[in-house]
Amino acid sequence: MSDTLEQWLAEEKAVLEMMGRGPGAGVATAEQVTGRSGLELMQAMLRGELPYPPIAATLDFTLLSVDDGMATFQGTPLPRHFNPMGTVHGGWFATLLDSALGCAVHTKMPPGRAYTTAELGVNLVKALSPKVPRVRAIGRVIHAGRQLATAEARLVGPDGTLYAHATTTCLVFEAR
Repeated sequence: MSDTLEQWLAEEKAVLEMMGRGPGAGVATAEQVTGRSGLELMQAMLRGELPYPPIAATLDFTLLSVDDGMATFQGTPLPRHFNPMGTVHGGWFATLLDSALGCAVHTKMPPGRAYTTAELGVNLVKALSPKVPRVRAIGRVIHAGRQLATAEARLVGPDGTLYAHATTTCLVFEAR
């Protein structure tokens, strides 16, 4: 096993242990969200103070890290994610990338602001199978304005292989 993969697995284990001490899968309440920036909310989720999204367990990926304008997710491609051709379905790629893109944008939201995906473009450049033990979707904000935000993400393996890349445009608005 490569040093990079060992490091990735150790980071994943530490994050899952921390998040596992919290409320588990679910959706944060309005009281938990009010007055916090997007970055504060994402950091609280990583510390296990807020629930993590149920889709993470369904599709075998997890938020791994966040910073201002950046979010990294790590996923495990499994046979249950296969398309009829025996490789990982493009929807799995897209969901993992969309999560990294959206959460990167989320880190730029001040208290009281929210966003939604208006456009998602995904380019699959290499097939993915369970022979690749983990992949990372690394999202970075390009622009975060009052009404629009854009971001880009790459899906890579531990050896640096690029499997897909994506872009998004998000609408930014006052949270309800």
